[in-house]
Amino acid sequence: MNLEMKKKMADTIRFLAADMVQKANSGHPGAALGMADIFVEFSDIVRLTPHNPEFINRDRVVFSGGHATPLIYSMLYLWGYDISMDDLKNFRQLGSKTPGHPEFGHTPGIEVTTGPLGQGVANAVGFAMAKKFISRKFPEINHKVWCFCGDGDLEEGISYEACSIAGANKLEDLILIYDSNNISIEGPVEPVFNEDIKKRFEAQGFRVLEMNGHDYDDIKKTLIKARESDGRPTLVIAKTVIARGAVGLEGSEKTHGAPLGEDVIKKSKEAAGFPVDKTFYVPQDALIRFRCVKERGELLEAEWKKKARVKEIEEFFKKDFSKIKWPEFKEGEVIATRKSNGKILNAIAKAIPSFLGGSADLAPSNNTLLEGEDDFPYGRNLHFGVREHAMGAINNAFSAYGFLPFAATFLVFSDYLRGAIRLAALSKHKNYWIFTHDSIAVGEDGPTHQPVEHLTSLRAIPNLYLFRPADANENVNSWKAAVNIDAPVAFALTRQGVKNQTPKDIDLSKGAYILKEGNADITLVASGSEVELAMDVAKEIDARVVSVPCFDLLEEQEQEFKDSLFKGKVIAIEANRGFEWYKYADMVIGMDSFGASGKGSEVYKYFGFDKDKIIEKIKSL
Repeated sequence: MNLEMKKKMADTIRFLAADMVQKANSGHPGAALGMADIFVEFSDIVRLTPHNPEFINRDRVVFSGGHATPLIYSMLYLWGYDISMDDLKNFRQLGSKTPGHPEFGHTPGIEVTTGPLGQGVANAVGFAMAKKFISRKFPEINHKVWCFCGDGDLEEGISYEACSIAGANKLEDLILIYDSNNISIEGPVEPVFNEDIKKRFEAQGFRVLEMNGHDYDDIKKTLIKARESDGRPTLVIAKTVIARGAVGLEGSEKTHGAPLGEDVIKKSKEAAGFPVDKTFYVPQDALIRFRCVKERGELLEAEWKKKARVKEIEEFFKKDFSKIKWPEFKEGEVIATRKSNGKILNAIAKAIPSFLGGSADLAPSNNTLLEGEDDFPYGRNLHFGVREHAMGAINNAFSAYGFLPFAATFLVFSDYLRGAIRLAALSKHKNYWIFTHDSIAVGEDGPTHQPVEHLTSLRAIPNLYLFRPADANENVNSWKAAVNIDAPVAFALTRQGVKNQTPKDIDLSKGAYILKEGNADITLVASGSEVELAMDVAKEIDARVVSVPCFDLLEEQEQEFKDSLFKGKVIAIEANRGFEWYKYADMVIGMDSFGASGKGSEVYKYFGFDKDKIIEKIKSL
């Protein structure tokens, strides 16, 4: 392909992106113009299947800089995905296929939802981990994971965590392409970001390559070398100029997040030899060359199916929950729900080969080790180290890849991975979040480790289902409901032992049920370890007890069902801030402050979670 054609292809990308942003009067054109030359050569290197975006052996392409959607959607259209010219023209409009930031499951070709900077880098690490694991079983799965990132992605702490994991695990199929244009929203990055990126990544175990992002020969040579693994993950530092080709605005931070303006676009098209009176113009010869990606993808899949163990791979990713042999627990047995949960995780793992996960250096405390399994990449026990934020994004990537993953830490540290949990909910990832040490009963570690606001804050996230089981039986029944939810599910589990007293088999698909009938004038509502306390209180005052292991499922039920649960005066008991309970309760016995350091049982009682104190409060009604 001659230089003139390559320039035409690059300008096609540039002006599609510029026209999209201009028409929407909103968006980020600078990155698209700056990286257009790279994508001309990348289109010859990458192995994609636009005709079948779910093909297992496609390369994964992650845009960590999710604001660069003018570039992303332009490329998806040019490569031949189910994106039309009208979709490009409806960029950032309500109901369009082309929202402001890429959304998994919404736009064909989008591998994962990005936007919050750095998340995509960690997602790419997760994809590379998933690939490394699955290729041990099926070597014919040999794709690469490409991730385009910028200064902002590498500034965010999650990228440090994730790339440290990548280097430690020698994720040789991970290729990060760093768009190093030295510009951020506020201007040149040097005042706040002037570290030696090459040395940083080499210290983390990466091979580092460098290229001129506007020299086609250099780009091609470097990308080919990047694809040829040397046993390490690869970082490609691509030196580019933001808004390349924008007359009068090249290199300016003004192009990062605002339209170029009709006058600049007109002058830029004129300088490039493009028709100035046409918008969304795609030369036919340029389009034909871009669409070679689709043709190569069709051939790639056809050839792969001839030699791959397609049925075995499909079987591996099937999730037949009917095969799970759920553990059983004795009536009256005192066992922490984190411990009963460990037995449940192992039961699921025995039945579902794609079920895997790990903890942020807390597996013995979270009870998340899968028995008889090796460590990653040879087995299904993942070890993230003390890197909750990266762990969360990696959990999402495993789910997007097709696995059924879980990630675990203490409930109080859910704050560290909240961004990833939110994106899981937004993306409808089917994955699990195991949070132990769920209340002030953590005890001696004190208020820094005692969650009080976390249940409420997690319940506030749309499409996230939080279960807080009362005991071992309810834990099993919570999981039976959870596996049928096509959305992320979190579990809040106790450190301390709780008495097993709920029914062995009960349908929790509605999130709540009557555990004990009693005087309809008083209904005690509780979750988790406070259910046992509610039962003790109810025996004294003949009250009804409603257990609510999943507030989120309860919220989805008809009012008639809710009315059947809550009779008379309703008192909610939960070692949590509990604002959400006021929707149903006349009184909430919860936490109005942080916790305190001391023996768990004493701290619990000190803050009013005591039978006699609760009875006094109820009588005051």
